[in-house]
Amino acid sequence: MGDLINLRLARKRRDREAAAAGAEQNRISFGRGKAERRLSEAEKGLADRSHAAHRRSPDNALDDPDRG
Repeated sequence: MGDLINLRLARKRRDREAAAAGAEQNRISFGRGKAERRLSEAEKGLADRSHAAHRRSPDNALDDPDRG
C-alpha cells in the first residue's frame, strides 16, 4: 500500500504554492517602490521640459498649415 495523504493538508499546500507563484509574478511585474516610481517620473518630466525648451516654434504653429 502507498503512503497515506491528508487531503486537507495537500490541498492547502497546493493553494499556498499557487499563491506564492502568483505573488512572485506580481513582484516581477509591479516590483518598483514608490521612491523609484517618483524618481523615474521626475526624470521623465525633466527630459520632457528640456526637449520642449529647445523647440524652434510654439506648439500652436504645428496646427497652422501656413506656417509649416
